[in-house]
Amino acid sequence: MPDEAKTLWKRLLSGPTIDFYVGEERRHWSLHRNLLCHHSPYFESEFLDTAPPKAYKRSELDLPDQDPAGFELLVKWLYQGTLDDTSDMTDEKKYDYSVACHKLYLLCNKFDIPNLKNESIDRYRQGLLEAQLVPDADEINDIYRSSPTGSPFRKLMAQIAARQIMDPDSDKNAESYRNCFKDNPDFAVDMVNAIKEGTGGILFDDPTDGDEDAYHEDTTPRLNSKGKGI
Repeated sequence: MPDEAKTLWKRLLSGPTIDFYVGEERRHWSLHRNLLCHHSPYFESEFLDTAPPKAYKRSELDLPDQDPAGFELLVKWLYQGTLDDTSDMTDEKKYDYSVACHKLYLLCNKFDIPNLKNESIDRYRQGLLEAQLVPDADEINDIYRSSPTGSPFRKLMAQIAARQIMDPDSDKNAESYRNCFKDNPDFAVDMVNAIKEGTGGILFDDPTDGDEDAYHEDTTPRLNSKGKGI
């Protein structure tokens, strides 16, 4: 490591620390303030008074709505500069790690750390690919609902659902995602757009042409199951 980088690293790991309490169980981490502020303008605004002389605004932060698994990945990235290597993990652990990466994404969105936000969605996709698993309808619903409007994660969830519907070997259909449509009004729009993109512009047959009986109702007389009265 060059001397300049060593000097910067030494400065980032010096000075006061901030106590974080994450999730309902209030898992605790104590992190260096200088390191936090170096990576995030959100932390600067929370912990530093910009007017000279710079004052120490607060010494702790409660995050009851955030997930400790995602925060643990944030801590590793802050102090190690990278995320875990998942190549030796089991498929189940790879999937769990992917889930944690979505939680990390939400934290990065909150804390304004765009580089790590991009890496977290990359790791999420990588974990699913390696494990050959995708979230089920309930998980897609939760992820879509918890992700910000316009988030790439919303696009990803809609595309995963669309691919499942389009897959001839899958038993999924639109009914499988009824709760997604109900809980997230934009999900249906995103999924239909994903299907359009996924079909590569293939046009359906013209529904106004062809078999004239295709849209007829059944006019066969119905038998009275109760029979005639006496």
